[in-house]
Amino acid sequence: MTIVDCAVYRDGERRAGDLELQDAYEHCASDEAAWVWIGLHQPTEEEFDSVRQEFRLHPLAVEDAIKAHQRPKLEEYGDTTFLVLKPARYHEDTEEVEFGEILIFMGEGFLITVRHGETTKLHDLRERVESEPELLRRGPAGALHAIVDRIVDDYAPVLQGVEDDIEEVEEAAFAPGRSNPAQRIYHLKREVLELHRATAPLVGPLERLSSDSHPYVPEEMRSYFRDVYDHAVRVNDAVETFREMLNSVLGANLTQVTVRQNDDVRKISAWVAILAVPTMLAGIYGMNFEHMPELKWTLGYPLVLVVMASLCAALYGYFKRSGWL
Repeated sequence: MTIVDCAVYRDGERRAGDLELQDAYEHCASDEAAWVWIGLHQPTEEEFDSVRQEFRLHPLAVEDAIKAHQRPKLEEYGDTTFLVLKPARYHEDTEEVEFGEILIFMGEGFLITVRHGETTKLHDLRERVESEPELLRRGPAGALHAIVDRIVDDYAPVLQGVEDDIEEVEEAAFAPGRSNPAQRIYHLKREVLELHRATAPLVGPLERLSSDSHPYVPEEMRSYFRDVYDHAVRVNDAVETFREMLNSVLGANLTQVTVRQNDDVRKISAWVAILAVPTMLAGIYGMNFEHMPELKWTLGYPLVLVVMASLCAALYGYFKRSGWL
């Protein structure tokens, strides 16, 4: 069994640790004031089956918990609340957002957390909750709030990392050099889209936890969930802003590329026009006709060179003043 921790809490204290699953359930069944918190990490269907049987979990929620890859959501299965969360962390070296998944079952006297991935480990969080007796006295809802609050807070460094990278691509897009950060912009757009899929669906469930009359969320806990809800809304607004900024940067970058291409075309056209003058004169006097004006004139050759140079210099000055060179 991939149970990371299993403990029973009563009167704001951890009464028993390292319990067997059946013993933890019996503690809660025999004592209404006690509740159990079971933490699992990437269990298989066979490993999770005993948990499902002991706490009579709904098969659809169990399937989601085992297979993961769910968007944040809040569902009610009989007397069990099922919540899906998407923790995240940002890797600065690769400019990628790594997502995990935490699926939570909460019911009368129990909280079951199923974690997938390596983001937002819950062991240190459990230790912090255990150090606050007042939080433990609030039951499973207190621990649930601590988990949700940690996950939403962990979005802050992710947002900061993404924002720093967006500022860098903005500078690159408007830099005087000829770099083209389009590939990096598209990469960031994909990461921001994934972040949006994790944050946008979370707002609704948190609003329900803060306003609805859930049987396992005490009245005094709803203000705490409202605070987390406000943070989640701000996170989602920031992600929406990032999407708009990247769209604007991408458009500006494409405009810059087009402007550079136009400059290149104008420069090439200007040099072609300048070189066309000596080419034309040399072509005329290179036709090898026997009877041509000034063909045997002594000053003909230097005069043609002077005319070529003068016309080329005049064209160069004209294109320079016009901004083509």
